[in-house]
Amino acid sequence: MNLDGVTVKGIHGVSAAVSTPAGYGPADIQAAYSLTAGQPGSAPTVAIVDAFDNPNAEPDLAVYRAQYGLQACTTANGCFRKVNQNGASSPLPVADVGWGEEIALDLDMVSATCPTCKILLVEASSNSLADLGTAVNTAASLGAVAISNSYGGSEWSGEVSAEAAYYNHPGVAITASSGDSGYGVEFPAASRYVTAVGGTTLVPASNPRGWAESTWSGSGAGCSALISKPSWQQDSGCPRRTVADVSAVADPATGVAVVDTFGTGGTFFVFGGTSVASPIIASVYALMNNTASILYASNAYANTNALWDVRSGADRRKCSPTYLCTAGPGYDGPTGLGTPHGLNAF
Repeated sequence: MNLDGVTVKGIHGVSAAVSTPAGYGPADIQAAYSLTAGQPGSAPTVAIVDAFDNPNAEPDLAVYRAQYGLQACTTANGCFRKVNQNGASSPLPVADVGWGEEIALDLDMVSATCPTCKILLVEASSNSLADLGTAVNTAASLGAVAISNSYGGSEWSGEVSAEAAYYNHPGVAITASSGDSGYGVEFPAASRYVTAVGGTTLVPASNPRGWAESTWSGSGAGCSALISKPSWQQDSGCPRRTVADVSAVADPATGVAVVDTFGTGGTFFVFGGTSVASPIIASVYALMNNTASILYASNAYANTNALWDVRSGADRRKCSPTYLCTAGPGYDGPTGLGTPHGLNAF
């Protein structure tokens, strides 16, 4: 199986740099989704898989965590580890500014959502699916309980083989961004072995929750052309795998604070895209820390009462049946079953 010719793109949006933090920080993420920071010392490992290297990843992570009063997460204290796609500390891939932004975003979202988690950064040699998939396999072999993938590409004829080769890791929660172009399915979000994560617009509100969410118009969604429907999905308008499963904040207009100094000319940025949502959901899985006992995304479908149902908004592209691109009560394509309301759906 030769997948070297299949490449994917990172999925994120970014605003201009700011001198002081704008965008949501850890307290906002934890409040919006009714999360607790986890038991001190539990420290499950969340892996993020990205292409190429961000040489400033660890020092930028230190700035982010210090800004928000989070405990340091460093190589020296055993919290942070960076390896290449084969699991070695060297040689690392060549550096890349665009993917460096992706790495910075993913590290900060794990920190915001699960401050007590260890973080494993696995850097693929390139953005070919073969290299990124190898990095996923490495992350699973190194003991991560959850692995976030903030990238995607168009569906293609070899994806059924690819999902079996790279994303089928029972006992590990693997999340994938659904995409930022609105209605339309991307891989690996289409895989039945991952939790496909869509995006929302998140705003403060004068309601008991304190927050309100609607569909972000860029959230990837739809019906896979090739991947079989998993048994726990029951929607009737798609005979195959439906994207997404769950969602979290992704709208750049209601984005998150991120520290990135590599090649950017700034420090704090506001980022959006389903690249924000994927590491948030991976970190929620890690907070629950029961991935050994669940089957892929099935737990969310059995515990919908532990999710905030997103009922308004639509993708920027129309579709039929309309639930695949428009939010409503219950399951819909852009936001799936909803967003975390505590941990019990994971």
